[in-house]
Amino acid sequence: MIQTFPVVGMMCAACSANVERKLASLDGIRSASVSLPGRTALVDYDPNVITPSEMQRQVAAIGYDLVIESDRNSDDIERQAFIALRRRVWMSWGFAIAVMALSMLWHPSASASDGAVQANPSLVKNLTLMILSLTDILLCGRQFFVTAWRQLMHRSANMDTLVALSTGIAFIFSVFNTFWGEAVWTPRGIENNVWYDASVMITAFVLTGRLLEEKAKGSTASAIRALMGLAPKTAHLVTDGTTTDVPIATIQPRDILEVRAGEKVPVDGIVKSGEPYIDESMISGEPVPVSKAKGDTVLSGTIVKQGTFTMKARQVGDKTVLAAIIRMVQQAQASKAPVQRTVDKVALVFVPAVVGISLITFFLWLLIGGTAALPHALLSAVSVLVIACPCAMGLATPTALMVGIGRAAENGILIKDATALEQLHRVDTLVTDKTGTLTIPNPDVDFTQGSDLPYEQRETLKPNAREAVESLEKNGIEVIMTSGDRDDAARYWASKAGIGNYRSQVMPQDKEDLVRELQSQGRTVAMLGDGINDSQALAAADVSIAIGRGTDIAMEVAQVTLMGDDLRHIGTAIRLSRRTVTTVRQNLFWAFIYNTICIPLAAGALYGVNQFQITPMWAAALMAFSSVSVVLNSLRLKKANIK
Repeated sequence: MIQTFPVVGMMCAACSANVERKLASLDGIRSASVSLPGRTALVDYDPNVITPSEMQRQVAAIGYDLVIESDRNSDDIERQAFIALRRRVWMSWGFAIAVMALSMLWHPSASASDGAVQANPSLVKNLTLMILSLTDILLCGRQFFVTAWRQLMHRSANMDTLVALSTGIAFIFSVFNTFWGEAVWTPRGIENNVWYDASVMITAFVLTGRLLEEKAKGSTASAIRALMGLAPKTAHLVTDGTTTDVPIATIQPRDILEVRAGEKVPVDGIVKSGEPYIDESMISGEPVPVSKAKGDTVLSGTIVKQGTFTMKARQVGDKTVLAAIIRMVQQAQASKAPVQRTVDKVALVFVPAVVGISLITFFLWLLIGGTAALPHALLSAVSVLVIACPCAMGLATPTALMVGIGRAAENGILIKDATALEQLHRVDTLVTDKTGTLTIPNPDVDFTQGSDLPYEQRETLKPNAREAVESLEKNGIEVIMTSGDRDDAARYWASKAGIGNYRSQVMPQDKEDLVRELQSQGRTVAMLGDGINDSQALAAADVSIAIGRGTDIAMEVAQVTLMGDDLRHIGTAIRLSRRTVTTVRQNLFWAFIYNTICIPLAAGALYGVNQFQITPMWAAALMAFSSVSVVLNSLRLKKANIK
């Protein structure tokens, strides 16, 4: 059984990798794919061995929430979490500004009265800063420590581990200096400093980065929300001549419903009476409303442009075509491209590696500078912990793929998994079926007088087919047509479509053999078909594409489904794939270059040359910027020109 579960509480690539690893380790789960930007887990499991409740319990043990109850709305949970995060951000900045102001503006000096020495003014200042910082940790940064502890108990780590370590070290060292610094460091010639400002600023910057990140990540799921918005909430139920408005969830198969002009069709069914005109563009991509008559099929979410009619419900709830489309897009966005699997493996060892680099930095500075370098060694180690965020690296691929898959859905292209979207940009050859794919029966011919008409009159070329072929070949993709027709008929239709290379009198096995022959020549082959006889070739192709109005088996085998008959969508899908892959590469380049450059700078690689070093506060700001920049770069795909 394959099911998608919302996951709450993930903040970085290590989070999603840890949830995925935990799920994959459980008995009864065949595979698990966890999407950080999508906040979902796509799980293939045996319900006889493991239940969703057990999955939820196991995931909760490592600090995350798997939403399984139908009465719990994941969007509401995320919304409440976002509001709480925003509140923590404002509170944290309040503490940060107060601590920074006191640190810079309060300059205590010792004084005496009547021969009695008053309390140490520096101690009073530091105690005030300590109380403010501790309150900030308890109210705003507590979750970092809770999650880090849970991760430690399960021998794993994530971004919260780095934040907890960095803020904790800065705070504990400052507390030590507040009470014992003068006695320990001053005799050794070491300046007694406190880093309460670093502790609160790290918390404020990290929380701010997460707030911006969550806001930006929410935009990547806009395509799913738009699809869900197509489903109506109520329907007009007709019972014994009386019409009653009822919730959509109460509709059952065979119920009679009334649908009026301007409304959405509530469920899938057939027209019982009336002759409406319905806008099916969200399914077929065709902008012109379609005339419907008694017995015709109508689909949930399509819009009645003209006329009132009654219908008999057939598929309801999650059985409708719209629900299937939403489910396919969700599963595609939760799936992972091959490059993301590599990134996930890196993310699992990244945090422990950063902790190791931080320790090496600390001991190197002690070795280089002697005992007097202890504060600088700690500062450098903390900066490394803060700046080495795996978030940007983890978000680089899935955010771009999510936006790309969503953009495809908006254009009538359903992509089954992320691998297909990644593979499409490599396609250099398209093998296409003829009948039902390039051509359709001639609507002017009545095939009940016999089918002995010339082939030129039996069929007609699909609109835009020739334009689609020309566009593909202009972009370096060779188009090869296959047909079971005799050679003269196949040559005629290939010529009409502008295709120079064709195969005639082919059987299903011949189509598969052609695909494999082209692959053996080093080509990346896409197969386009709509019938059962295309299923072998579709399964063999590098990328399989089906026509949405084709047979169920063709659509089941295919990785990409075109909703409607506009073959220009093939070129659109390939161009979108190229833009998406380019965005992924840009994101990965930025994420890796960021860490490659910033970690040495935070460790103090240039300190001996020009005294330059990234402080913990600036490290937190740069870390937040890197994650947000990757998400924003992915969102550019929503406006990219793919026509």
